Amino acid sequence: MIRPKLINITSCALARSASCSTVAAANPRTETLKTNAAKPLTDLYGRHHSYLRISLTERCNLRCQYCMPAEGVQLQPNSNLLSIDEIVKLATLFAQEGVTKIRLTGGEPTVRKDLPDIIRQLKAIQGLETVAMTTNGLVLTRQLVTLQRAGLDIINVSLDTLQKDKFERITRRKGWERVLMGIDLGIQLGYNPVKVNCVVMKNFNDDEVCDFVQMTEEKNVDVRFIEYMPFTGNKWEMEKLVSYKEMVEKIRAKWPTFAPLENGPNDTSKAWKIPGAKGQVGFITSMSEHFCGSCNRLRITADGNLKVCLFGNAEISLRDALRAKCSDDDLLALIGAAVSRKKKQHADCNLISRPHSFINTNLSHLFYNSRTSNTLRYYSTHLTHVDETGKARMVDVGDKKISSRSAHAQGTVHVGSKITQLIQENALKKGDVLSISQLAGITGAKKTSELIPLCHNIMLNSVQVEAILDAEKESVVITSTVKCDGKTGVEMEALTAVTIAALTVYDMCKAVSHDITITDIHLVSKTGGARGDYDRKKEVIVREYDRTPIVVKETVAIGGI
Repeated sequence: MIRPKLINITSCALARSASCSTVAAANPRTETLKTNAAKPLTDLYGRHHSYLRISLTERCNLRCQYCMPAEGVQLQPNSNLLSIDEIVKLATLFAQEGVTKIRLTGGEPTVRKDLPDIIRQLKAIQGLETVAMTTNGLVLTRQLVTLQRAGLDIINVSLDTLQKDKFERITRRKGWERVLMGIDLGIQLGYNPVKVNCVVMKNFNDDEVCDFVQMTEEKNVDVRFIEYMPFTGNKWEMEKLVSYKEMVEKIRAKWPTFAPLENGPNDTSKAWKIPGAKGQVGFITSMSEHFCGSCNRLRITADGNLKVCLFGNAEISLRDALRAKCSDDDLLALIGAAVSRKKKQHADCNLISRPHSFINTNLSHLFYNSRTSNTLRYYSTHLTHVDETGKARMVDVGDKKISSRSAHAQGTVHVGSKITQLIQENALKKGDVLSISQLAGITGAKKTSELIPLCHNIMLNSVQVEAILDAEKESVVITSTVKCDGKTGVEMEALTAVTIAALTVYDMCKAVSHDITITDIHLVSKTGGARGDYDRKKEVIVREYDRTPIVVKETVAIGGI
């Protein structure tokens, strides 16, 4: 298979060079790179990568239309692929640096004959907690018992239709019954749950979304709907994309009580559930609502190339470094160099340009838009986000200690009597105001660094948002609690969560009335950090600072929209 921008490292010296001089020259943030050198799996945006996907083979026994052309792809000789010893060697190295979960993929991993041995040896690696596998399920009825005994913790089965004829059309192969039997066997063996991956495509299987959801009522499965994504050879078309919002609306038309669940900070799947169902539903929104800010995943291809982003086109050959007898330190230097070049978000985040189709889309119109103006501005010398000349700057938190931090914020949306009644009856045309505003608030908290220019991109432990209708006061009270273990606080994330949730309430209700007021968004309390805890209920202490202004007489950019 053709992969552009392959960085072929043929010697240990070149590997070390890639991590030092080349990267430092390409990126002016050399001090940050030096700090990250001791943490090769942490990128320049503070994302620590604890999840590694390893492709075991390029071969597959299906020819799914969205994945590859009918004629298949050109395969490399087996000698180019990683051996079992090389896989275990790399997995051990990544585990030593903090990887706790490895997922085995392909191609189709079950076509590799040494799969049970690979799983067994991976499970023996110290620090590695989970070994998962994504499979098309064709041979699970023959292999799953053996794989479970070897230590396989999690299985994901790819299944895009519950109709036999559609299955054969999209996969260009037979075997639909065997896949369903494999899922049932996984449930019987105690996998809790069996995850079912479904790529949803318009005019192909979007009419089966509710059928898959009904499957969760009867079986302990986690059906994960995946937005149709572009890959080389699948002739991706925007018209085939079915967005997260469209799927939720379709499901709620049949199950009005269908509601979101709380997600972990690194979850790619947004979890939902029908109350009382045995299983649940997830949405992987790679196109309409990317999750780059919390990405903790790295990938190794079957031929040993490290990819730091699924959508990226640059790869570094770890196989060549291994076979050149590079030391562990040189391998880590090579890995760290690749991770440090990971972009803030993948390029295909901007493919979506139809705001009416999604809950959250490209928010570039909210970012800083410069206009030039002659003005006189005054700056305090102790404001942390400006330097001595009055220029905006991001605070350097490199020397701060990691500590547990939390922030609690609140705000109110006054909606009036008519909207209050409609929310009570869940009768608004746009859907469940309280649930969707909660979801939007959680998403807003995770995107704070993208919305507010000088905020750090930090890993969040949890985001909790509540939207409660106060019928007596004809208002929606929104609260948020955000927690992290980091070098800077999460006040802005908590406030952003409340703000975005409040704006979502406004957006969903404005068709009824524009007489809606968003008010009193404030920080209730915070814990952690050098400045100590804060509680709004207690006496407010105003810190003194030097108010002597710095007068700057020059052309200064003023933000505008």
